[in-house]
Amino acid sequence: MRIETIRQRLRDLGAKPIHEQRVLRLWAQALPQDSGRRRVEDFLPQEVREGLPQIESDLKGLASLVSQHPGEDGSARLLVRLQDGQTAESVLLPRDGLCVSTQIGCAVGCVFCMTGKEGLIRQLGSAEIVAQVALARQLRPVKKVVFMGMGEPAHNLDNVLEAIDLLGTVGNIGHKNLVFSTVGDHRAFERLPQGRVKPALALSLHTTRAQLREQLLPRAPRMTPEELVEAGERYARATGYPIQYQWTLIEGLNDTPEELDGIVRLLKGKYALMNMIPYNAVPELPYQRPAWEKAAAIARTLHQRGILTKLRQSAGQDVDGGCGQLRAREKLTRQNKAQPIQIVRPEASA
Repeated sequence: MRIETIRQRLRDLGAKPIHEQRVLRLWAQALPQDSGRRRVEDFLPQEVREGLPQIESDLKGLASLVSQHPGEDGSARLLVRLQDGQTAESVLLPRDGLCVSTQIGCAVGCVFCMTGKEGLIRQLGSAEIVAQVALARQLRPVKKVVFMGMGEPAHNLDNVLEAIDLLGTVGNIGHKNLVFSTVGDHRAFERLPQGRVKPALALSLHTTRAQLREQLLPRAPRMTPEELVEAGERYARATGYPIQYQWTLIEGLNDTPEELDGIVRLLKGKYALMNMIPYNAVPELPYQRPAWEKAAAIARTLHQRGILTKLRQSAGQDVDGGCGQLRAREKLTRQNKAQPIQIVRPEASA
């Protein structure tokens, strides 16, 4: 479901834009539809009031909590069931943040990502994206939303931008606290500056070597690291928000002195922040997480060389909740519970 679908249902009941905004605001902020300073009966037309219980029920049904996996760092990975039975993942982050999914599966196929192994199953509608925020707000406050869960937001641009617009207006989240994460796509760089809500931008870099990046992100748009940084710098200067470059640190692959030299070459003097995230190991994949001491030394070296760097933990390390793992485990459990049908054939009569 898209947000525009909800708006149209309300219009069909006689709602005006101000009525639509109230319904969407209360939903996005996880508040009951009868809350607010003005009573429902004093504000909404009668036909809208009569149709509201069904709309409210449908909105609640967009995303329901299957399981919650708290981490020692204050995060909690959530497995969320959507209306059609598919599951997605959200992550409650420390300091009132939330990471949401934008697709079921992903077409980029990053070789170190569990989500990429499934390929793309379907897009999430804009209402399903906002529903993850509404669900999370029932559990704790959410003041920042990062579009960094399952999926590539640039491959679902219409729905993601529609969700960003709602969250950055009636959803009461500051524009720089909405973070659009992408491997890089020319369409995203064209459209993000055009919206009334301009989110912060996180770019998945992972390596400064074009050939290696093509191997790590086999179906990402063909942008070299230099082209990616150049496009990011234009957006940073236009919005006033530094670009967050994401670097999944993988043992023996992109943690070399040569890569550090490349980072300095690309980002020196740029309006940028480097997020170093040690790899969240997945048993099914061959990549390894470097020692924390090594990761800390890399971040310290970059700092000393003039690159603002933060060393971050991937939320939920201690619950084996890397992106796509909860969904994969739940899917395997359902498959194991399914019993083959035994066909009993009648014996032939004598």
